[in-house]
Amino acid sequence: MSTAQQAKQENYAFWVKLATRASVTVAFVLISVKVVAWLITDSASMMASLTDSMLDSLASLFTFFAVRYAIQPADNEHRFGHGKAESLAAMVQSALITGSAMLLVIHSVQQWIQGTPVRQAEIGVYVSLLAIALTLALVILQRIAIRKTGSQAIAADALHFSSDLLLNSAVIVALILSAYGMLWADSVFAILIAIFLAQGAIRIGWDAFQSLMDRELPDAEKQLVITTIKEVPGVRGLHGLRTRSAGPMRFVQAHIELDDYLNLRQAHDIADMVEVRVAGLFDHTDVIIHMDPLSVVPKELPTETRPAETSAIPHQEPADDNDQTP
Repeated sequence: MSTAQQAKQENYAFWVKLATRASVTVAFVLISVKVVAWLITDSASMMASLTDSMLDSLASLFTFFAVRYAIQPADNEHRFGHGKAESLAAMVQSALITGSAMLLVIHSVQQWIQGTPVRQAEIGVYVSLLAIALTLALVILQRIAIRKTGSQAIAADALHFSSDLLLNSAVIVALILSAYGMLWADSVFAILIAIFLAQGAIRIGWDAFQSLMDRELPDAEKQLVITTIKEVPGVRGLHGLRTRSAGPMRFVQAHIELDDYLNLRQAHDIADMVEVRVAGLFDHTDVIIHMDPLSVVPKELPTETRPAETSAIPHQEPADDNDQTP
C-alpha cells in the first residue's frame, strides 16, 4: 500500500470514528433528559421524541461497531474488504425506526382517545430546545465527516439526526398548543412525527438494500470513468464496464480494446495507465482492467462506449520473429 493510500485510510478512519463517538454520546445524553421530561409532562409527543432518541442510541451503537468493522483491511476470508458492514448498519437502523414508528402511532391514538392532558409543558419545551442545540452541533460534525469520507452509515445516521431537528421543533409546537387547551395537538403531532420517521426509514433501508445488491455507481461517476478510460492514449474503446460500491470502497471492472499489433509490454503499460487514472478519480477505488485485441471484440457490443475517433498511439509494424521485446 502506498503512503498516499495509507494516509487516505487513516483520514477515513479518524472521521468515521469521531462521528460515531459523537452520535452515541449525544443520543445517550438526550435519552437521559427526555426520560425525565416525559415522566413530568406525560406528553405523547415527548414520548415520540424519547422513542426517537432511544432509536438513535441503538442505531448509533450499531453504526459505531459496524464502521469499525468496515474499515478493517481485506483479509484472506474477505478479499474485497468489509465495507458492506456499513450497509448492514443502515438496514438495522431502518428496521428499528419503522417498528418504533408503528408502536408510536398506536400509543398516540390511545392517548388521543383518552384525552390525557399535558403537565408542565414548559419542561418539555426546555428539553426540546436543548435537544435541538445538541443535535444541530452533531449534524454539522456528521456533514463534515460525510464530505471527507462519503460513508453510507454516517450518511444514514446524519439523515436520522437531521430529522430530529424537525421532530423536536414539532414537539415544542405540540406542547405549546396543548398548554392552551388543544389536547388533540399532542397526539396528532406525535402521529405525524411517526409517519415522518417511517418515511425516512424506508428511504434509508432502500438505499442500503441497493448497496448490498451491488447496485452500479451513479451515472455521473460511471460517465466520468468512461471518459477517463477513453482519454488514455492507445485505448480504442471499452466494453463490459461493471461498477459497485461497498462502504468506502468503489470497485470498477472494464475491458479495454487495443490494437492487435501491440506487444504484451505495450498493452500492459496502457492497462496500467488506465488503472492509475481511474483509481485517482475517487478515494478507495479498486480497478481491474482486462485487455482485448480489437479483432476479437464482438461487433454487437454497445457503441456508446467506443470513442468517435480512435485516440491512437503512433502506428507500429508488428514485431518480427527476432524481436526479443518482452
